[in-house]
Amino acid sequence: MVATKSLKKCELDAKWYLIDATNCTLGRLAAYTANILRGKNKPTWTPNMDCGDHVIVINADKAVLTGKKLEKKYYRRHTGYVGGLKEVQYATLMKTRPELAMELAVKGMVPDTTIGRKALTRLHVYSGADYKQVAQKPEKFEF
Repeated sequence: MVATKSLKKCELDAKWYLIDATNCTLGRLAAYTANILRGKNKPTWTPNMDCGDHVIVINADKAVLTGKKLEKKYYRRHTGYVGGLKEVQYATLMKTRPELAMELAVKGMVPDTTIGRKALTRLHVYSGADYKQVAQKPEKFEF
């Protein structure tokens, strides 16, 4: 019987990927991004370890929502006070803070565990084409 090889933390290597969100569907892009952040695109993926990569998403303001989601979908949050429900329509959210819309979509597709929260720290979203992580030399990710 062949034993299953378990990776050690020192055997992991994290890459940097650059994803251009121009004309991409927001949810589909978030699903691919979440898989890269978790490391599920690697053959060495281990569910109990954080073996994901870093992801830079540029042009988040040019991502597309299909159907009537711009008018019918809302981002809701609560302040904690009585009557403190705040709602923002996604049409407004995509105009004012498209980075938040992308981060919320990816956050919904990453598990709510310590590994998932650690994976979200490796996500960098920018609304324009410029980004700060040029020194890491990210490679373009096509899907």
